[in-house]
Amino acid sequence: MDGTERLRGGPAAAVRDPRTFEELYRRHVDAVMRFVARRVDDPHTAADLTADIFLAVLNSAHSYRPGLGSEVAWLYGIARNIVSSERRRIAREAERDRRICGRRLLEPDDIARIEDRLDAESPGRHLLAALERLPEGERAVMELVAVDQLPVTEAAAALGIRQVTARVRLHRARKTLKEKATCITADALDTALLPTARGKT
Repeated sequence: MDGTERLRGGPAAAVRDPRTFEELYRRHVDAVMRFVARRVDDPHTAADLTADIFLAVLNSAHSYRPGLGSEVAWLYGIARNIVSSERRRIAREAERDRRICGRRLLEPDDIARIEDRLDAESPGRHLLAALERLPEGERAVMELVAVDQLPVTEAAAALGIRQVTARVRLHRARKTLKEKATCITADALDTALLPTARGKT
């Protein structure tokens, strides 16, 4: 579906009518699930977060403004908040578990398998680490453009900022990544520094 296509009456209509909500859900669930799947690797968590996002839509429907961007961009803005909250929750639980349980013993085969996986994922970690060093605003724009493939205008709508602000932040993020390119592989850097997402602006 074209991300710019809009539901008649917008998300606010979906709050009032279950059939309209079902249409909104069916129209956008794949895009929302892809967004979530880029950020979590557990199927149960992905399903739960997707459901949480659409529940949040019911509470946030009044905030949708068609003139600011597509329904997909608006949904991505909600999704970012839900996924960020989940990451904070997981981090708190992990810290609690670390303090309580300590470190479980691993078999040699387990260690070798994990080391192989860590080696294979090293380029991706370098890119994500580089993005983590960016200021939050710049990182958020870069994620939506380079990872989620939104055009800058839609990224701005998802983040609730002006397009010119998004472009400035994106420019700064790319400049910073170029300066820190020594710790990023060439392929990962090319992905992050694409002039636009899939040729969109």
